Amino acid sequence: MNLILTILYALGSFIVTNIDDIFVLMLLFSQASSQAKASNGSAVNMQPMGNRIYPRDIVIGQYLGFALLVLISLLATFGVTLIPEEWVGLLGLIPIYLGVKLFIKGEEEDEGAILSSLNKFNKFYLSVAFITFANGGDNIGIYVPFFSTLNNNQLVITVVTFFIMVAVWCLIGYRLARFRYVSETLEKYGRWVIPIVFIGLGIFIMLENETFSNMWSIFR
Repeated sequence: MNLILTILYALGSFIVTNIDDIFVLMLLFSQASSQAKASNGSAVNMQPMGNRIYPRDIVIGQYLGFALLVLISLLATFGVTLIPEEWVGLLGLIPIYLGVKLFIKGEEEDEGAILSSLNKFNKFYLSVAFITFANGGDNIGIYVPFFSTLNNNQLVITVVTFFIMVAVWCLIGYRLARFRYVSETLEKYGRWVIPIVFIGLGIFIMLENETFSNMWSIFR
């Protein structure tokens, strides 16, 4: 497999397994944009700076979560299994928890602060990393057999391509969030859309990995 073909295979694998991440990134960037507008438009910023959501936190969190996915996939490729395949779906509990928390907070706080409740200790990027990791948990099942077909040089090229594409994905999500229609819609309905998406995402992850069936078989 030559260089160009390796890159094309890597691009195809990344796009197919991460297409849904664009929507999640768009939601996160739109919330950061809403907070920035709210703080800039106020004579006095009543929200502590430590609770602000910055685009860089989203990018850092996306890279951390994806790096963990790649690391686990690489370890599994070489025979080290950290998470049994049948229980990968339990990662869906993470976005479900965050979605429920946002629903509760959404009734108490202003629209501009809906996600800042997750920004404890100024580490919002950790929440983003958890979401990214949970959303991509089922990707491991695709990356492991793909990685196993590559030699060391091809593996390095593939991983580098993946990490470049993370930046491209963040840029696309950021740009989409800045479209006027998208930003206005999410600004208006964000406090309900974001929790629904997170909860739906978590349920989808668990269904996709047959987690409910596995749990039922234990208690049967």
